[in-house]
Amino acid sequence: MASIMRTSAVLRKAGRTIGKLMRRKEVATAISLSSTALLTACGGGGGGGSSGGGGGGGGVTPPPVIVRPTQAEASRFLMQASFGATDADITAITTTTFSDWIAAQVAMSAGTPHLAWMDRRLAEIRAANPSSNVSASQFYESFWSLAASAPDQLRQRVKFALSEIFVISFASDTEDPRGNASYYDMLGKHAFGNFRDLLEDVTYHPAMGLYLTYRGNQKEDTRTGRNPDQNYAREIMQLMTIGLYLLNNDGTLKNDLFGNAQPTYGQNDIDGLAKVFTGLSWYHPTPTNSTFSGGSKDDDRHIRPMIAYNNYHSISAKSFLGTNIPATTTADTVGDVKTALDTLFNHPNVGPFIGKQLIQRLVTSNPSPAYVGRVAATFNNNGSGVRGDMAAVVRAILLDSEARSAGDAAYGKLKEPIVRLANWMRTFEAASQSGNWLLSATSAPTSLGQSPLTSPSVFNFYRPGYVPTRSALGTKGLLAPEFQATDEVSVAGYINTMQAAVGSGIGSGNDIRSAYSKEVALATDVPALLDRLNLVLYAGTQSAGLRSKISAAVTGITIPGGTASQSQIDTAKLNRVKLAVFLSLASPEYIAQR
Repeated sequence: MASIMRTSAVLRKAGRTIGKLMRRKEVATAISLSSTALLTACGGGGGGGSSGGGGGGGGVTPPPVIVRPTQAEASRFLMQASFGATDADITAITTTTFSDWIAAQVAMSAGTPHLAWMDRRLAEIRAANPSSNVSASQFYESFWSLAASAPDQLRQRVKFALSEIFVISFASDTEDPRGNASYYDMLGKHAFGNFRDLLEDVTYHPAMGLYLTYRGNQKEDTRTGRNPDQNYAREIMQLMTIGLYLLNNDGTLKNDLFGNAQPTYGQNDIDGLAKVFTGLSWYHPTPTNSTFSGGSKDDDRHIRPMIAYNNYHSISAKSFLGTNIPATTTADTVGDVKTALDTLFNHPNVGPFIGKQLIQRLVTSNPSPAYVGRVAATFNNNGSGVRGDMAAVVRAILLDSEARSAGDAAYGKLKEPIVRLANWMRTFEAASQSGNWLLSATSAPTSLGQSPLTSPSVFNFYRPGYVPTRSALGTKGLLAPEFQATDEVSVAGYINTMQAAVGSGIGSGNDIRSAYSKEVALATDVPALLDRLNLVLYAGTQSAGLRSKISAAVTGITIPGGTASQSQIDTAKLNRVKLAVFLSLASPEYIAQR
């Protein structure tokens, strides 16, 4: 207990060292510093591409030289492709290539399903109280467990990115915990599959049907004036496939002859698609009108795909995006949905629209048009004539010259709070004392202001086109999506949360903690300790000024000698490490991913 109190006192002192961040004026300055740090990384275009070699001559062509990534390059890559760099991951990359690491990750089977975690926890909870049920908290447990420790890190990171495009949310009171876990598993299943299959499984999943209110959507009725629900019809176009305006393949607007943006769809398209998404409702092995409305509930209704109830499906003509489904006397829910999804999937906007958002989630807020164009071209054709190959798209995003060019002026994004906390867990090998990763919601503004799969609306925590007003980024017209969820309160909440997490752990009973064993071994050699943190948290980019300040604070903690007990010595070493880690995680240089 005395050791914990001493550690807490040290971190409170560290809090005072950056305590100016806790007051409104200075917190605003901290946000500005993060913006400035990001701005230096986001200053403009930047392309990529390679120069071709010339020359001729005969003889035997020498084998290509394989250039292994450096440790710093590997760490930087892992910031984009995982929830944080570890020694093992850095070694895996520096002894092979980026491409080999991606191939191994794509080939790796998915980790423990979130649904399996939920069902295990349900059994444990009901063993203690048969009337209890799982909640969002058990999903959060599974999320942190896999983000921190699952070997299939690329799938975990892409799955999280997809969850911020194909949004459902625990913030809705219609959602079921097991259903949402199943939905998140489905996103992971398709992280390296085909976008068309992803689109279909999203559409038929009851979690999306509930969230966007088309589960139980009925055909129009002219007698009563009932019209089909238009929610999903609108959002599947606006947010999940084609966006609001026609795009060139490089993501720039395809303007008309007068320089005006051209809408991708209009109200008639929404009306037509709304009719398509009628007649879908709960799974049941023997469906009836009653089961359509939720009667005779099947135990798996929240995790099994919705099924077609043709008697509730519109048989009138349906026109959307240049596709026409004629009126008929025989309803064909599945056939109409297939036609609609095929139409959306083959729209030329999908490649640049989805490609740019994935770049923003993984690499940079402001990819150049050339970068977007290269990724969109891969979406359109993976090289083997296949459209929508997500593994190829992810590979193109991460291996692009613009992503891999350290110091490229176009590179940079703000790390969102979930990623930062997962980064701490993974990099410093935090472990759950209970085995259940007992960290519940972190959505409060005094915490992270964000919990996984819990955005406040279908528009995610922030919009991909957000430009901060009254800021250096805004003046340059640069995008900074994550800044939409950043303010004085969220900055202070993050710093306070990390101060507690680094010092004593996080979650119920501080269940998730790090022993910092690798860092403690370096505590008597402050330069070596800071070198390690520079590698795993900054990919070698930490400024000399920041390093000097952290060094001064850390060396201010004296390692006792003489008659000091081993316990006192060990406590001082651990306090040095915790202070160094906390100050590193609180710095704008860390928060701005470069």
